[in-house]
Amino acid sequence: MNPVLIAILISVAFILLVFVFMYNNLIRKRNEVDNAFGGMDVQLKKRYDLIPNIVATVKQYATHEKELLTKVTEMRAKATSGNISNEEKVALDNQISAGMKSIMVAVENYPDLKANENFMNLQRTLNEVESQISAARRTYNAVITDYNNAIQTFPSNIMAGMMSLKRKEVFVIPETERQNVDVKNLFN
Repeated sequence: MNPVLIAILISVAFILLVFVFMYNNLIRKRNEVDNAFGGMDVQLKKRYDLIPNIVATVKQYATHEKELLTKVTEMRAKATSGNISNEEKVALDNQISAGMKSIMVAVENYPDLKANENFMNLQRTLNEVESQISAARRTYNAVITDYNNAIQTFPSNIMAGMMSLKRKEVFVIPETERQNVDVKNLFN
């Protein structure tokens, strides 16, 4: 066989292997993104399931916070309806987080509630769930960053363009949640 033909065949085979590797790598990263969002979604669902218990417990003691409790319950119902996108779910999660923080601060006004065993258990569980959500968010952001790097760097960006893969947004905390909490204003 002609050495030039062999060199061309080896080059073509090498290029094909590189493209197969890049394609498989991009598919793997896209699946990791979906998996990471699924993990975060599981933790959010856990929180949404917990909210009715917290609301019921707090309602017994905090009747004047009814508006906040109603709002959190409505957001929970919207989040579990299944008719929202991942981006909307993340935005709704931010709103629910803010509402839950307000409820926990409002509880400070009710010594009987703080001493209630059911509430203490719910509060511990909520803290645990919030820690798990935080870990899931970190994992999600790490996977998204890895995915974005893969689809934006050469030469895999060429394959990503052919596959119509688009950049994804990392989970970002709203500016209002980055500021220090003014507890005094929460009681007004």
